[in-house]
Amino acid sequence: MEKLIIEIGEKVIFKNKEAVIIRIVDLDQVSIQELQSNIIHTVKTSEIKNYSDSTKNLPNNNISALTDKEWDEAKRRYEIIKPILINRKDFKLIESISIDQKVHYTTLYRWIKLYDETSVISSLLGHKKNGGRGKSRLSSGQDQIINDSINTLYLNPSKKSITKIIRDIEKNCKEKNIPIPHSNTIRKRIKSLSEEEVLKARFGKSKARDKFEPIKNSFPGADYPLSVVQIDHTKVDIILVDEHYRKAFIRPWLTVAVDIYSRMVVGFYLSFDPPGEMGTGLCIANSILSKEIWMERNHVEGEWPCWGIMSTIHVDNAREFRGNMLRKACQNYGINLEFRPVAQPHWGGHVERLLGTFSKEIHNLPGTTFSSPENRINYDSEKNASLTISEFEKWLMTYIVNVYHKRNHSGIGMSPLQKYKEGLMGSDLINGSGIPPKLLNEKRLKLDFMPYTERTIQEYGIIIDHITYYHDVLRKYIHSRESLSSNSPKRKFIFRRDPRDISTVYFFDPEINDYFEIPYRDTSKPAISIWEYKEAVRKLNSNNVIIDEEAIFNAYRTMEKIELKSILETKKLKRTTRYADKRNEQKTILVNDQIEDNPKINFLNIKPFEDLDDEAFT
Repeated sequence: MEKLIIEIGEKVIFKNKEAVIIRIVDLDQVSIQELQSNIIHTVKTSEIKNYSDSTKNLPNNNISALTDKEWDEAKRRYEIIKPILINRKDFKLIESISIDQKVHYTTLYRWIKLYDETSVISSLLGHKKNGGRGKSRLSSGQDQIINDSINTLYLNPSKKSITKIIRDIEKNCKEKNIPIPHSNTIRKRIKSLSEEEVLKARFGKSKARDKFEPIKNSFPGADYPLSVVQIDHTKVDIILVDEHYRKAFIRPWLTVAVDIYSRMVVGFYLSFDPPGEMGTGLCIANSILSKEIWMERNHVEGEWPCWGIMSTIHVDNAREFRGNMLRKACQNYGINLEFRPVAQPHWGGHVERLLGTFSKEIHNLPGTTFSSPENRINYDSEKNASLTISEFEKWLMTYIVNVYHKRNHSGIGMSPLQKYKEGLMGSDLINGSGIPPKLLNEKRLKLDFMPYTERTIQEYGIIIDHITYYHDVLRKYIHSRESLSSNSPKRKFIFRRDPRDISTVYFFDPEINDYFEIPYRDTSKPAISIWEYKEAVRKLNSNNVIIDEEAIFNAYRTMEKIELKSILETKKLKRTTRYADKRNEQKTILVNDQIEDNPKINFLNIKPFEDLDDEAFT
């Protein structure tokens, strides 16, 4: 993945001119010197670009497209170079690893270069070769016999030897008059099995768990910025209004990520949707990315110099943190995903106390529900609600950047922003860990942390949840197979989808190694969310209507008309409605009734309250 390295001597592009970084002024400010004119500028890091465009040809394999064996090989290579990444100048260490692992030192340097240039583990495989993929020298009958014997005899508590498996395969082949495969072929097939899978089948789950599950009985030291980031969710104590009619809606969910070393908030994600893989993934992506574009989009001024890949993410044991997609995405970016020990809530205290501090501020906003029914006696939260989700996001970002980050924190003896800068830049007492590289491909990063599905490509495109999608970019893959053989299975491709808007899916092209947007085949259909889709399907099922694409959108239009008719007469919208979602803040809907003016929040005058939790992190 393309990234900007901020180090003295690094070549960059400034206003289409080649330059070199000569001084690091601050986390987001550097001095550069133009190579041709020698003119010196002091600029924001957001104004410069990385010099080399060679990253376009670098391998950046999509982890979802890798087999388990390929993914294991990529992780093996990463574990080999990991000690070198920490101590690059120890040439004796490199020599020792080269000898112990039987890997030539030039290969080690090549792997390190690939990882430095992409920051993802999957790149260590190099460019994936397609030649011969899916081809086998064995017949389907031989494959079937080998697989049956391995599954029934080898992967079994009876622990049959490999010699016994070979004899059984030879016997079955003779009985069916099928050529007997060579014994070495059978041994290679068995050796290709996952060690964890073999241990689980032959010795039980506990043995496999003891060997392969990570040890979770110690918390890694948060010794520098981005060494450990904690993530958690909370249902915010405030009722928001919808974007169009400003009617009371529901309470939003907040997912927040905090750097334990400095107590800086490195990212957050706000949504009406309950916690899930999607929200968690977008919170991580927001944490890794630079914040300039996000802040500009929300019209927030201030300093939020947090970007870069964290070493460890620490989470609780909720289901949304244990998905395979999230685990693989974190592994691919070299992030260690750790879980809180069961029945030890103090391990998540940092982020939970931060959320508690946020709640005290939010209880002063219109529409707050406070922390308990007793506290809101004689206060009508719905009647007083006035902030939309977009306005609340702006308020929260303003508070984080301009109040929380700058306020002195008793737990660390300085402000989070000051502590963060000290940890990266260093001081008279400590050495800084250095400014992390900026990842520049926002779209790719966010898509890598999104859920995905696999589909074959037909002449009409693809179908996901009864809805057809098509674009000419799919044309060359229509009826594509795993190999040139006519008996080869059809090739499956990866598609990712944002649940908030399923009018577009994102197709990963394995040859170009990038994503493309694929719209509805019938682009006249309205954009809907996955929740609106599910509500339409539920209605069709309850009426015993056959479910197809046309029926789904007809049901959606009917639901929309009913809702538009009654929306101004009711106090609350349904959670599935799109009218409360900031996805549609640019759309206009014609209504006859006049919308009542609501009080606005002055975001520039947010001040810290006296009852802030100063001891939140002690």
